[in-house]
Amino acid sequence: MVETELIPGGWTYADLETLPDDRHRYEIIDGILLVNASPIPDHQEVGLRLWRLLDETAPDDLRVLAAPLDIVLADDTVVEPDVLVARRSDFTDKNLPAVPLLVVEVLSPSTQVIDRNMKLERYQRAGIPSYWMIDPRSLRLIARELVDGAYVVVADVSGSESWSAERPFPVTVTPRDLLS
Repeated sequence: MVETELIPGGWTYADLETLPDDRHRYEIIDGILLVNASPIPDHQEVGLRLWRLLDETAPDDLRVLAAPLDIVLADDTVVEPDVLVARRSDFTDKNLPAVPLLVVEVLSPSTQVIDRNMKLERYQRAGIPSYWMIDPRSLRLIARELVDGAYVVVADVSGSESWSAERPFPVTVTPRDLLS
């Protein structure tokens, strides 16, 4: 298993654009460069099935995309969540320089500590209204929503349990259906 590498040094979006296209996923959180290996097949399947469900359900004024796509939260914070939902009007031709309505991280053994801690804190600080984490190994979804500036868990379902989200739009998710 390839671990995520954290490289301090005051990294910026301009630095990120100079890195090679070498099958790694590069993100920056508060100036720290994160170097992640390409995801495994179960990770990809969960993310893409969720993307399909959200994309089929989303209102026309919203756009649902899967990684890789840069979300520029600040000059020193550029992330690539596995799935995102944002207003169509907020995108540029190159990236999303605005706060999305929902970010989803599919947990991997090498990134789950970052997703559960560093990203959760940074997404909360950025004011992202909804943050979902999905564990493909246990088929578990934990959904958080921003309430008074802090995330609260609004759903914790696994297997054949379903959850009906209201934000960013009504959709029902059953973790078992995200992996064949």
